[in-house]
Amino acid sequence: MIILIFIVSGLIILILSLAFTGSQTPFVDTPGAPAVGNVGEDVRLGCRFRPSGPGAEPADAVSVTWERAGLRGVVFRYQNRAAQLQDQNPRFRDRAQIFPGLLPSGNASLLLRRVELRDAGLYRCSVSAPSGRGTVSVAAYSPLSFTLKEQNLTAEAQRWYPKPSVSWSDHEGRPLNASSRFFNNSAGIFRVVTTLLDPVRYDDTYTCLISNDLVTSVSPATVTERGVTARTYFTFNLSPPLMPLHLVFIAPLHLGAYYLLT
Repeated sequence: MIILIFIVSGLIILILSLAFTGSQTPFVDTPGAPAVGNVGEDVRLGCRFRPSGPGAEPADAVSVTWERAGLRGVVFRYQNRAAQLQDQNPRFRDRAQIFPGLLPSGNASLLLRRVELRDAGLYRCSVSAPSGRGTVSVAAYSPLSFTLKEQNLTAEAQRWYPKPSVSWSDHEGRPLNASSRFFNNSAGIFRVVTTLLDPVRYDDTYTCLISNDLVTSVSPATVTERGVTARTYFTFNLSPPLMPLHLVFIAPLHLGAYYLLT
């Protein structure tokens, strides 16, 4: 009886082992942190896969399909070693592609050109039968420009999305009082204008920080008698919560390649 139990247990373990082995190949995932694309710029949506193993068809012969949740048609489909765009959603025409030359190494990433705000959403990459999911965030962000008038320092950013928060500090990191205004256009993109309430002093440095869930900009500005010298540094907040696909802009009209392509 004990021997029979061991035999049955061994068979169960063998069956489970074969089942799990079969389910693990091929394997598809989205490597790295969620991507953040900048409106108007190109963004890359990562998707990697592991070929089926010995005897399987070569990686450059697999089929790859990219879809976006909530939209009819595909973003891009590659099959039989060629793009198959008969059922492509019109909004992605001439804007989406993969890289067939990278398929043998297991790379099925999508390049989405000229990112638009309406591209926001959850994208799905399918390679052959198995599939994986990836999130791309699209935001709007642009560097600050500074103006000095009668000892009043004003900073302006042309494009931000989602709506950010604004704060100022002096060279020792102490918070400063400021007045900030937000103007949004028909596309929902915000222009930010913020002014320090107290007069500034020459040869001092003042830092303006603008931040939303996706992007943070830090802009130290040094005031001199000749004017204002400033730089803007961007960091990307890629930890949750990330919206299903957000968009990102940069600088007056060319949107954000400080990136990265969510």
